[in-house]
Amino acid sequence: MLILITQFRSAAARFAISRAATVAMLLGPNFGATVAVAAQDAANMVTIDNFTFTPSELTVAVGTTVKWVNHDDIPHAVVNKDKVFRSKALDTDDSYSFTFTNAGTFDCFCGLHSHWSERSS
Repeated sequence: MLILITQFRSAAARFAISRAATVAMLLGPNFGATVAVAAQDAANMVTIDNFTFTPSELTVAVGTTVKWVNHDDIPHAVVNKDKVFRSKALDTDDSYSFTFTNAGTFDCFCGLHSHWSERSS
């Protein structure tokens, strides 16, 4: 009986290690893809905080979607000076996204506080 229990424990341990390895292999590519997508999203994001767009300049390819996120404690609106795009007033942690379908330079500013401006292209 002692031999049977020992063999069962040994088999259970091998199964647990095998299952853990299988789960790691299956989740590895998915986790890596998730991290890559998150990194790309972060690269195409502009934060608004303390009346500042960060980064102040952004270069993206045609077809790229840029996301502005307001982390300030007051509302802001993202406005392109050529009226190509305009967000609604963004409260704290609200966001606005725009997909650039044409090449060019797009000067942006806050439509609510137009005494400061930033540039995204």
